[in-house]
Amino acid sequence: MEQWNNMRPETFLQLVKTGELSVDQIIDVREQEEWNYYHLDRSTLMPLSSFEESFESITKEKPVYIVCAHGVRSAAVCRYLSERGYGNLTNVVGGMAAVSSLEGFQYD
Repeated sequence: MEQWNNMRPETFLQLVKTGELSVDQIIDVREQEEWNYYHLDRSTLMPLSSFEESFESITKEKPVYIVCAHGVRSAAVCRYLSERGYGNLTNVVGGMAAVSSLEGFQYD
């Protein structure tokens, strides 16, 4: 059974727009090239390719929202973090492709 939440992109984008999430709460696990193409200003890049080296800087005190391109890598990261004692994790379903389409941007 999953030890994290899944959130629809509409709900996630609403939290971002209202300023309810801080930069340290939104972790983008895409690679640098994907980030350069489109990203949220209120997010932190932690590429999956080097995630094991940087994940310990993620706060355990606040809810954390994990995003990738389509929601597959972010779900894997939620599983990884959950196995290491992190709680209050949320995977953004559909990833940045879904979020960007709500903003009128064609991601892929």
